Amino acid sequence: MVNDLVAHALLTGEVPLRSDGTACRPLVHAQDIAAAFLALLTAPRERVHGRAYNVGVSTENYRIREVAEMVAEVVGGVRVTVAGGAGPDARDYRVDCDRIVAEVPAFRPRWTVRRGIEELVEAYRRHGLTIEAFRGERHQRLRRIQALRAAGRLDPTLRWTDVGAAAGAPTAPTARTGGSPAARTPGSPPAAPDPRLLDRRRAHR
Repeated sequence: MVNDLVAHALLTGEVPLRSDGTACRPLVHAQDIAAAFLALLTAPRERVHGRAYNVGVSTENYRIREVAEMVAEVVGGVRVTVAGGAGPDARDYRVDCDRIVAEVPAFRPRWTVRRGIEELVEAYRRHGLTIEAFRGERHQRLRRIQALRAAGRLDPTLRWTDVGAAAGAPTAPTARTGGSPAARTPGSPPAAPDPRLLDRRRAHR
């Protein structure tokens, strides 16, 4: 959501809302999520085993309208717009992240939504993001998947086809049994990739 709002603000001069902006969203930076994984992997097992944690900071729950206004303030010279006839978004929730802060001392989130917005503004400007690129398949996950399907590189279950594999598509880690790589029967479909690999592949092109 934040990525989308920042890109629109920079490229169109507007921060468009498709709802009335009253719904809440808990927001967390990818680097803080990665830091949480590291903290949990090194925490004493008896402390965290079987526990569920919301990753983030409880104060980083915002109404969508508040995020849009923050984007407009950071970018400057843009305005927040609301789609005609827009109503409230049914996806409305806040998340309490106090448990992970209390039980996993090694986890110390460093990012706020405002800092994330500032990071995006700087990165988009530095890399010269254009409206054509932003709206194209490279930056829109669904459009990228549709393009791969149309090219025959993904099958209906979103697994790489032989065409996709030949084009250098990333594959999932090979399953191992007793320390030896599991063999794949010649001609059988490649293993299903982690969907996130699609994003990584697109990001590094």
